Amino acid sequence: MNTDPVQHLVHDVPAGQPPELPALMVHAVSHAYGQRKALQDVSLVVPRSRFTALLGLNGAGKTTLFSLITRLYDTRQGWIEVLGYRVSREPSEALRRLGVVFQARTLDLDISVMDNLLYHAALHGIGGREARRRAEAALRDIELADRARDPARKLSGGQMRRVEIARALLHEPRVLVLDEATVGLDVASKSVILRHVRSLVRERGVAVLWATHLLDEVATDDSVVVLHRGRVVAAGDVSSVVASAGAADMRSAFIALTGGGAGDPE
Repeated sequence: MNTDPVQHLVHDVPAGQPPELPALMVHAVSHAYGQRKALQDVSLVVPRSRFTALLGLNGAGKTTLFSLITRLYDTRQGWIEVLGYRVSREPSEALRRLGVVFQARTLDLDISVMDNLLYHAALHGIGGREARRRAEAALRDIELADRARDPARKLSGGQMRRVEIARALLHEPRVLVLDEATVGLDVASKSVILRHVRSLVRERGVAVLWATHLLDEVATDDSVVVLHRGRVVAAGDVSSVVASAGAADMRSAFIALTGGGAGDPE
């Protein structure tokens, strides 16, 4: 199975026509914590206007990869680009086009929902009036306009996650990355979050990289990257990954590709 989706992606285009770069490209990235390798020669592509599931067991390396994409860690081997902007060389341009939702909750619980959004907007240089307009529209989109003045700590876990997604979109990024966004949520809240994120792809053309260890969060029309023990072991649409693994469905393909065992600590 070809696990290097970067090859030939932006080549062989007609003369005179610039290639359309993918939303996110990770090429030959490795990372280690001391002597322990967390990622080994990882390459993946997130197409524009597409939902891509980064599927891996807990400890597969997903959070390490997200830390590199978002520049919490420096990339020392390989490179990462957001819409053609290399994170290591043009971090401001790359990150301006990227919205991020981390696994850990990041709202300030002691201030209002609205102030959480306005603070994020200010960090991105969005002026007061425009920031408030975007924040009000974002809260309407997630059906939490009536909670704008409430302290964030009064929200449920699912509502907090929806606010974090709304906040990540305030600066209108074209790429949204989410690390285990449904961890700790009940079934109903998970369903709401997934529907909302998929609607962003469908209605706004946002490219999404959705990291998860839950197979029921992967749809048949998604792009999939399977990460196991710090390596990409499969990449493509669901049907091609299933076929290449000689499996009947994505669940059995995942078990075949990962052995169904636990990953190494991230």
